[in-house]
Amino acid sequence: MPIEPGRRSDPRIRLWSLREDVLVEGEPQDDRLVVVTRWGETKIDDAGEMVWESLRRMSLGPVSLDNVLGPRDGSPADVARLESVLLRLSDSVVHSLGTRTGEGPMLSAVPIARSARFAFADVDTALPVRLSRFAALRTADGDLVVESPLADYRVVLHRRIASRVVVGLSAATSVDALTTALGFEPALVGDIVSFMTAAGIVLLGEWADGATATVPRFVEDTDPKLVNWSHHDLLFHSRTRLGRYGGLSGVLFPTAQTMPPPPLVKQLAGGVRYPLFHPDLSRLMAADPTMTEVIENTRLCHELSDRPVTAEQVGELLFRAARVRSVSSASAGGEVTYEISERPYLSVHGLYELEIYLLLHNCTGLPRGIFHFDPREHSLTLVNDDAGELDEVLDYAMIGSATTQRPPAMITVTARAERSSWMYGGIAYSLTLTHVGALQQTLCLAATAMGLTACVPAIDPGDVVDSALRLEWPAEIGVGEFAFGYRRQTAEHRQWHPPSR
Repeated sequence: MPIEPGRRSDPRIRLWSLREDVLVEGEPQDDRLVVVTRWGETKIDDAGEMVWESLRRMSLGPVSLDNVLGPRDGSPADVARLESVLLRLSDSVVHSLGTRTGEGPMLSAVPIARSARFAFADVDTALPVRLSRFAALRTADGDLVVESPLADYRVVLHRRIASRVVVGLSAATSVDALTTALGFEPALVGDIVSFMTAAGIVLLGEWADGATATVPRFVEDTDPKLVNWSHHDLLFHSRTRLGRYGGLSGVLFPTAQTMPPPPLVKQLAGGVRYPLFHPDLSRLMAADPTMTEVIENTRLCHELSDRPVTAEQVGELLFRAARVRSVSSASAGGEVTYEISERPYLSVHGLYELEIYLLLHNCTGLPRGIFHFDPREHSLTLVNDDAGELDEVLDYAMIGSATTQRPPAMITVTARAERSSWMYGGIAYSLTLTHVGALQQTLCLAATAMGLTACVPAIDPGDVVDSALRLEWPAEIGVGEFAFGYRRQTAEHRQWHPPSR
């Protein structure tokens, strides 16, 4: 029965269970148990029947330890042994808060970090409490989930009453004030707040103005390690590192058995095609400056001149940095295979989810327009010849580069999300950004070796690019830019020219 305002709730009880991915190996008569968790194996010697039975029942779902211990409550040695084992398994023990009516838990704290340790906090009902500014609320499997990159636990809200209390913590309040606002029993609100605090989701503070109690103060808000982090950046970081992410991560092929592998290169239905210049690789190897010379003379330029680039330079730059050198087949398990390729820039496992679009403003031998680069055929396909849309994107690049004129040529890098998420779980977008950096660096080095200069605009035009490139967001998303041309000559900055060999 739902708990209504003003009605006394049933007594709360603590419930214990194991994460769903935990496996307990052994038999009651064995002296040793092996508990397999996401962090590895934990061997428990001299486990005893009580420990074995407790872990077995916890693997089936939330259970009260009082019920496991039974009427005799267990000997002090048994209880101590069980507590010791549960402490060793803290990173895999789920803590829940329920009632004796057997309706199921109100909320559960699922450990997501190896350092997880759950201890109920004593909450002064008059002092301020609040959700961490890094906390986020979402739905999962029919429940509400609260998580924070600072917390070692993800909290699942199973019952509406718990959700109402948590929502009431969005602004600084106190248990006393929240109890009055919701009309719930004080002990119930206190238990839920204490539970959320133990999970690392709710903050305990103090009143900066003393007895007046109108100005709350929380340590998190002035912590020098946190003040420069935004919620989104820290959450993104934590979700891409196994130590702070409770889900599966890595090469998982999550949809390989239900969806075909995405194509190696984006397929365009139509558009005028322009074959690109193929330089003589042997000539480049013989004539190029050394790697050290290129690295030491690579400088990002904030002011490009109005000198046009040539179609030959465009073809050579993309050949050096982004062409497909070879194609091979890889296995996703079973009979599922997919194509991978080898290209000049880094991409983990050869997946290459990035696409390259060329925006030409002033190029001898090629018209103004927006083109898609096919790295397999080494050609361009016109996708948009609207001058207004091209100018708008280039204006953003000009602003982002703090220059006074549009770049003669710019590359916009996009990512096909399905190409990476088909293979990776948890880290797909993080790897995409790594690949963007690798491509930009390779382009920069190649441009320098050719006697060109590069600029990386600091502003992402967002939906302007999506529209101009005719992207189907979010299936394909813009992830980076790279402008190139010639440095505007000044007394302080002159174009570097590779030495002839």
